[in-house]
Amino acid sequence: MIEQHIDIPSADGAMNSFVVYPEERGPHPVVLFYMDAPGKREELHDMARRIAAVGYYVVLPNLYYRRSRDFWLTERTEAQMAVVFEHMNSLTNAMLVHDTEAMLRFVDAQPQADASRVGAVGYCMSGPFVMAAAAALPNRISCIASIHGANLVTDRDDSPHLMAPKIRCESYFACAETDRWAPPEIVQTLQDALVAAGTPHRIEWYPGTEHGFVFPRREGIYHQAAAERHWERLFDLFRRTLQA
Repeated sequence: MIEQHIDIPSADGAMNSFVVYPEERGPHPVVLFYMDAPGKREELHDMARRIAAVGYYVVLPNLYYRRSRDFWLTERTEAQMAVVFEHMNSLTNAMLVHDTEAMLRFVDAQPQADASRVGAVGYCMSGPFVMAAAAALPNRISCIASIHGANLVTDRDDSPHLMAPKIRCESYFACAETDRWAPPEIVQTLQDALVAAGTPHRIEWYPGTEHGFVFPRREGIYHQAAAERHWERLFDLFRRTLQA
């Protein structure tokens, strides 16, 4: 495996990112990995390695680069959580489309990456971001996955569910049974929008889980069986849409 910590140029500065891909048999299809609110950290690097190990060129950017190059949540104190929400609320769908365009320019220039085949996965706060990327860049994004995505339906003009008619690629949504960020009525509104738009999709509930269940270091929340199911679904999605 080849690993790199690099800066990807964007209109708003240097987006520090973790890149990992197999050493042999390239060029590899690309997976853009959008972080959750606690920030880019080793736990996510390990998850990116797991994706790369089965044949993908993975790019994991620090989405907070406009504010901090190295923030990540070290403990869930009230003070640190306040910082997390400040960082999270500073991001917009438009910003993340620009960041996605910067990542695509980067992979277009990498001989080890097959940038004609690009998928995206977003966790928690980034569930809306992969939808925004797919809607804005339908000719570049071949599949998206939102894993316990937050704020998938809002009252704003750029609510993710309103983007459904512009999303052409296959979408997968993994939903925790207990999730204040995506309760059943929100998920139903999302599903109705996807069905009405004719967007190919799958929404799957994960019984007995809470928001954040895929993260091994989320003490008291991590659900191993459900987390492994999410990996199975991701790899199947990538295989069908990126490896064919």
